Formats: sequence, structure tokens, C-alpha cells
Amino acid sequence: MVDLIIKSKIKSAVPDMNVAGDVPDALNKKLLELLDEAAKRAKLNGRRTLQAKDL
Repeated sequence: MVDLIIKSKIKSAVPDMNVAGDVPDALNKKLLELLDEAAKRAKLNGRRTLQAKDL
């Protein structure tokens, strides 16, 4: 699995909250799922370029 999420960046996005240790892994998993679905959509539309509209 590719790690795309940095815990310190999560903490800076929600400065008034504590971030549990499992949050980065869960967020990374959701992001990879989102990118996988977007890639499938781009391929179905005959493109090899991922675009914002695929998200």
C-alpha cells in the first residue's frame, strides 16, 4: 500500500482535535479507494489522464 497521508498534516487541518493513531491509515485507505474509482472512470471514458471530474 502507498502512504499518501501525513499525520502531522491531518493535525494541522483539525488543530482543535487530537488525531488517533489509526486515522492516517483509515484516511489513506479511503483516498486510495477514491483514486481507484476515479481511475476506472477515466479508463471507461477512454482517457489515461485522471481529472478532477473523475473524483
